[in-house]
Amino acid sequence: MEPLVSVVLPVRNGGRWVGAAVDSILGQSLSELELILVDDHSTDKALKLLPAGDNRLQVLKSPGRGVSSAFNAGFAASRAPFVARMDADDVALPPRLEHQLRYLEQNPDIDLCGGCVEIFVDDRPDGRPAGGNRRYEAWLNACRTPEAIHRELFVESPIPNPTVMFRRESLSKLNGYRDPGWPEDYDLFLRADACGMRMGKPDGILLRWRDHEGRLTRSDARYAVKRFQAAKAHYLAQGRLRSAGPVVIWGAGPTGRSMHDLLRGEGVPVRGFLDVHPRRVGGRKRELPVWPIEHTDRLAGVFILVAVGAAGAREEIRGFMQARDRLEGVDYLFVA
Repeated sequence: MEPLVSVVLPVRNGGRWVGAAVDSILGQSLSELELILVDDHSTDKALKLLPAGDNRLQVLKSPGRGVSSAFNAGFAASRAPFVARMDADDVALPPRLEHQLRYLEQNPDIDLCGGCVEIFVDDRPDGRPAGGNRRYEAWLNACRTPEAIHRELFVESPIPNPTVMFRRESLSKLNGYRDPGWPEDYDLFLRADACGMRMGKPDGILLRWRDHEGRLTRSDARYAVKRFQAAKAHYLAQGRLRSAGPVVIWGAGPTGRSMHDLLRGEGVPVRGFLDVHPRRVGGRKRELPVWPIEHTDRLAGVFILVAVGAAGAREEIRGFMQARDRLEGVDYLFVA
């Protein structure tokens, strides 16, 4: 049987969770699949405990080191016209692959799709994450259309990596994952956006996304906030800011100043800052003026990068900009 979907699961020391991840893929409602588990030099015994007897599962040794190399090795060995990503500590719900495949078949203009998630925590009584991650979950699951993902891409990565499914030709065009010094998944989605690929998600929760202290996102320096900002600055400079007007940053606090520094490093000059804080307004940051937000009315032809990520701030700023006929993505963009 030729598979319709190849699922690539990179793993290093999958421990007690990898068995459930594997079972959740082999138990999908879509049975025409292959699961390629790529062992990234594990030192535990978890892989020896995986169930035998399902010829859809194959285990490969990664020729290199790191999650990008492991995934790319699995992709090179895969056969199906659609390629999905899975992680060793998460659980795919039974209809995941079927729903994503149908979504891509019904939307031929979509190059890759993600999925909505339920974040869960093993060591909390209700299994639910704290408030910040609940807001993050809500934001992720609200970013479903290609337009929303394109608009929100520089806030954070709107596609959870273990949910993504690619058309084979799209993933080939991107040359798989890279190791650029910032998160490899965010880099891939930024590259996809930069070359005009469209990304979307079907409705409905498709993956239970485990939050724990051992995740790479918590333990690897490449996933620090500063590295996410570096990725944003690089792709902004190479893409959306190339045809924009002069740049002004909304937010003269630490996030805005960091974005200023990174953009300068990418060769993008910044004209000034906007802020609401009375101790900042009227002063100077990075030797540039800090204007009140009302100064926006006097800034014709500029592109405003909004480096403010406080809860509720985006809605207020959108309302402020809409009242001035400023278009998101054309006149301003959220980058925090």
